[in-house]
Amino acid sequence: MALVPLFVDVGAALEEATGALRYALVFLFAAIPVVEILVVVPIAIGLGLDPVATGVVAFAGNVGSVYVLILFYRRIVDWLARRRSGSVAEASDRSTRARRLWDRYGLPGVSLGGPILTGVHVAALVALLAGSRSRAVAVWMTVGIAVWTVLLVLGSVAGFSLLGVV
Repeated sequence: MALVPLFVDVGAALEEATGALRYALVFLFAAIPVVEILVVVPIAIGLGLDPVATGVVAFAGNVGSVYVLILFYRRIVDWLARRRSGSVAEASDRSTRARRLWDRYGLPGVSLGGPILTGVHVAALVALLAGSRSRAVAVWMTVGIAVWTVLLVLGSVAGFSLLGVV
């Protein structure tokens, strides 16, 4: 699936929805890897959704999906190993970048840089696979997602207000 149509679909879905359904979609889109907060927050705010509500709902969706990943990561790794005939060695470009970030900056760096560099789901998985405790990953990923959510909301509001949209 190409990313451009995915972005268009996010905007179209939010534009067509009304009322609380718009915020439910923000929650859902924020939970989906690749879309996450980086895509949904600016689109939702650009479409006129309340910035604070958008930020809170997007944060909840994104962090909630990371918590689910943390909760089930061992089962996911086992499933991937079985699917790849016992080897999880074939790393994607995103996971390779996340691993380099981990080697250089550790859990705080992956958590704060992950939302931009690899996506929060890959960053959390790399941290877990590197041996970090689940609780520490959950705390640091929550901090990273919170920081980026606030920055995205503020940046979107500022950017769209300069354009006269918000």
